[in-house]
Amino acid sequence: MWLKPEEVLLKNALKLWVTEKSNDYFVLQRRRGYGEDSGGLTGKLPGTRGCPCSSTILDNKKKEGTSASDEEDPERLREAVLRFERLFGLPQREKLVTYFSCSYWRGRVPNQGWIYLSTNFLCFYSYMLGNEVKLVYPWDEVSRLERTSSVLLAESIRVCVRGEDHFFSMLLRLQQTYLIMQQLADYAIVRFFNKETFNAEHPLANPLHVTQRALEIHARNQSFRAFFRLPQEENLCEVYESFLWVPFSHVNTLGKICVSENYLCFASQDGSQCHLIIPLWEVCILQIFLQTAKKSVMETALEKKKYTFWTLDCMCVFLSEDEEGVMVGQSQAVSTEALMNVFHPHDAENLDPKMLKERMKEQSWQIHFAEYGRGTGMFCTKKTRDLIVRGVPETLRGELWMLFSGAVHDMTSHPGYYGRLLEECMGSSSLACDEIERDLHRSLPEHPAFQSDTGISALRRVLTAYAHRNPKIGYCQAMNILTSVLLLYAKEEEAFWLLVAVCERMLPDYFNRRIIGALVDQAVFEELIREHLTQLTEHMTDLSFFSSVSLSWFLTLFISVLPIESAVNVVDCFFYDGIKAILQLGLAVLDYNIDNLLCCHDDAEAVTVLNRFFDSVTNKDSPLPVTVQQASATANDKSVQKVDISNLIKEAYEKYGDIRTEEVENMRKRNKLYVIQTLEDTTKQNVVSTKAFSAAQLDELYMLFKRQHFVSCYWSVCSPALQNHDPSLPYLDQYQLDQSQFSSLFNLLQPWTTHTHARSLARSAFRLLDENGDGLLNFKDFICGLGKRSRAKVDLQEYLKQWQEDLLRREENIKDLPRINQVQFIGLTKTLYGVFHGDEEEESLYRAVARVTSLLLRMEEVGRKLQESSLQKTPQSTPTSTAQPETETLAEGEGDQPESPVSQQETAPSHSDITPTSTSRPSTPTSSPTGTSSPVLDTPTDTPSSPSKVRDGDWSFSFEQILASLLNELSVVRFFERAIDTDSLIAHARKNQLKDAH
Repeated sequence: MWLKPEEVLLKNALKLWVTEKSNDYFVLQRRRGYGEDSGGLTGKLPGTRGCPCSSTILDNKKKEGTSASDEEDPERLREAVLRFERLFGLPQREKLVTYFSCSYWRGRVPNQGWIYLSTNFLCFYSYMLGNEVKLVYPWDEVSRLERTSSVLLAESIRVCVRGEDHFFSMLLRLQQTYLIMQQLADYAIVRFFNKETFNAEHPLANPLHVTQRALEIHARNQSFRAFFRLPQEENLCEVYESFLWVPFSHVNTLGKICVSENYLCFASQDGSQCHLIIPLWEVCILQIFLQTAKKSVMETALEKKKYTFWTLDCMCVFLSEDEEGVMVGQSQAVSTEALMNVFHPHDAENLDPKMLKERMKEQSWQIHFAEYGRGTGMFCTKKTRDLIVRGVPETLRGELWMLFSGAVHDMTSHPGYYGRLLEECMGSSSLACDEIERDLHRSLPEHPAFQSDTGISALRRVLTAYAHRNPKIGYCQAMNILTSVLLLYAKEEEAFWLLVAVCERMLPDYFNRRIIGALVDQAVFEELIREHLTQLTEHMTDLSFFSSVSLSWFLTLFISVLPIESAVNVVDCFFYDGIKAILQLGLAVLDYNIDNLLCCHDDAEAVTVLNRFFDSVTNKDSPLPVTVQQASATANDKSVQKVDISNLIKEAYEKYGDIRTEEVENMRKRNKLYVIQTLEDTTKQNVVSTKAFSAAQLDELYMLFKRQHFVSCYWSVCSPALQNHDPSLPYLDQYQLDQSQFSSLFNLLQPWTTHTHARSLARSAFRLLDENGDGLLNFKDFICGLGKRSRAKVDLQEYLKQWQEDLLRREENIKDLPRINQVQFIGLTKTLYGVFHGDEEEESLYRAVARVTSLLLRMEEVGRKLQESSLQKTPQSTPTSTAQPETETLAEGEGDQPESPVSQQETAPSHSDITPTSTSRPSTPTSSPTGTSSPVLDTPTDTPSSPSKVRDGDWSFSFEQILASLLNELSVVRFFERAIDTDSLIAHARKNQLKDAH
């Protein structure tokens, strides 16, 4: 009896398999999302989960995307985009990447809805039984992103934004959703803080072109390059599941073939059993045999070495040249130009036990090469790791470092590059060059290789060449120590490429002014301590001590705390296993000293314990002469128990070898968001302090300022914020606004009704705050200017007094301020009318402005007449102060003037402050009680180009005159002294900031 197969799924769940053809005996099905044209191996495999390179799906065909049927139904995707734009009010330029159905938990109550993931925002919307839930959070504000599980929620995604946790669960594709969220958050960080990473040709350079597919391809390529240590230019083209025939163990190993433009790579299913790399340019013959039996075979014959791959439908044979030609994967041994070899004995007849053991190590590696191959075509297996743990022979160390780090691929792909760099930077002078010169003689000063000009010059050239190659990093401390060790075992050019591999691939973001990479790995180290050393965690609730003390461990790969003969063994493991080896060794060090650490009462005692331990570490098998070895402080102290580095490394691999590289990378991504947000918060607290705002208000204003900075970067690759970005500056200085961005934020935070002259007012405020004239304002400038305007209760007299003191400190005076000409005075009057528009005392304020304008013009006319009279009497003389009483009388004689808060004796201007005018004067401005019209002034056609050069027919006022007249109006004083509700302004700005970005 034939039973028709059916999927067992939850009720109403989406079916993952679609029936193509069926009859009474057979059913042909395909996985949903895979079309008929998805030929090749990848179209026939159900998936590529479990790839050793990464948890990212290594598949270059279509996958389940936005929803299960969106790729087959574009109309549904268009409807989702329209719904996204309508619900959240974001600019139309915001690109929706994907969306999923899920539940958002508010307390213990789930809200069923949809989560929308766009290029710059995480959004959620739910509407059930009249209860609407809407969330909009920028990715740059996310501080935590991780998968969690609890008693209430079997599995969910936790998103922490500004200290508040949000949980999303019941996702049909939770892992896929989590990976996309992780990629989008990482994309935001890299784009804003390391914009140089995305060049013009990068697929993610333009945020408007970011898609789910592009993110998956980018993550897949990154994972592929990191696992096989390939150059940054390599991109994964195809992935095939296959078996590899391993001749030395006579078994077939299940894994995947990963093909890029220049390499064919294989990795076993667990990632550690076996992997190899075959450069395609060294392959001479490719033979393909179609399937002739139940099995298929792919063979790669490399002279005496044969690689056999079992695939689904074909057999391929790769052949190299003959014995006299180039062997695939064969590389030359390390050159004798390595500096260490100058001081390394090579006496073959030396029967010293150390040298005998060194010869035994060399023999073990020669046997390994004969059985597993040598160079890039070598099988890397568990046996290879065992040999690394036991220690690499001195003569092979440079060759194996180049191989395992991937530096050999970089050097092969860029022939002559190092020489060209040296020619370009020869004779150049920069800050990096000065710092390099300062640290040259601090790099292993006790080692003979760096006590002469030979070693110092080589070190100078390598560091200078790298600073010229990567000016974003330039030169940072600890690079000199690492490079000096590399030069001991590798040629100069090889040392350069090893440094490139460390700085740009194996330890990303380590060597810069913020050392974010090292801080991220410290957070990973803390997490591993909590997981593996619970006893120590319970004793020391604050693990930040271990983060601070381990910083030098990570930056120098233990070179700064261990003798050179022991540190090189650690570097061996690092180049093979990456940062995982350093984390394992750090855990082993703490575990070895756990009893002593538990007895410590403070951090100082713990530091002493660890320093004493590192002084006791030796390498009893090191063949280096005494002149090269670094003697520790306890070298001759027999009471101190010695610890052999080989035993320590072996213990680290035995106890903590189960830590997977993939797990470490996921922990890095998870902690990177938190580290950046923590650094930012710390910097923010230390930079800005003002009495005008509370701590909570400062935090809100900072988020508004930061978002305004990022909003300008969201949809343009040529935004001023990105073009002027300097990653070496502190965070508060990196966030800067130009005049347009400042105007948008200023108008959102100004307490007056929006008026036609708001932009000109914002422009004037920007020019006032931009003291250095670079056209950019940082947060400190912004908050200082806002604080002067946004006091809770303003005392104008006190404010003017403080302002005068500020002027005196800058050796300026109110009288030094430029005079205001006709056009500027008209603009000032219109601005005041606009500011007062809509106020509850609008009519009285309009009348006050009219009185002030009338008073100033009358004072100007009196001054003109007095000057004309004095000129008639004494044409050569200047006006005297005899007009002072008359001007005071005019100021006091206004019919309905309120009592001035400032005495007339102190504020009334003298006639010497009034510029001579022509016989005609502008008419008095008229005001509308309803506030619908602005003052009308007859503006002369001939306006002065500068207030300081007033010609016949022009007039101007000093600041003292305008200020004294305004202070006479009680309604104006009361308006500007009115308390401002800063919290409501901030709430208004937060609500409308994104809408203003349309």
